[in-house]
Amino acid sequence: MKRRLAREIVVQSLYHMEMNEEATAASAVDMLVDEVQEENEIEADAADVHRIDEYVREMVQGVLERKSAIDDMLQHYLTGWQVDRLSRVDRQILRLACYELVFRDDVPPKAIINEAIELAKHFGTDESGKFVNGVLGRMLQALDELKPKA
Repeated sequence: MKRRLAREIVVQSLYHMEMNEEATAASAVDMLVDEVQEENEIEADAADVHRIDEYVREMVQGVLERKSAIDDMLQHYLTGWQVDRLSRVDRQILRLACYELVFRDDVPPKAIINEAIELAKHFGTDESGKFVNGVLGRMLQALDELKPKA
């Protein structure tokens, strides 16, 4: 499975839902997975598309179910910022990375951070990569404390 593409779809789904309050997780994911399939970005067979689709839905649902806890954690590590004042893109990337760092154990923390930085560079501003790296770097230092609380 191509996790980078899956993470891109997760971030885009979360962004779409925030921009369109009436959008559901299912409709946002459906739209973006369909778009990826039509453009054949993943150059994969139906089984690969199905695995990515399942993974994306699991990740989006996980972020949504824990959004309040994730935002509280992020707020603690945002120096001089409020979660609701972040750019929408940076906020979704940080939410996804925080979810993966704290609530999942299937990817090494440094890989999660590297992926988040790449997503921030791809979707965000020139400074987004550095900003995301700084926030997640601080979180990584306290990860042992954060995981039991989750």
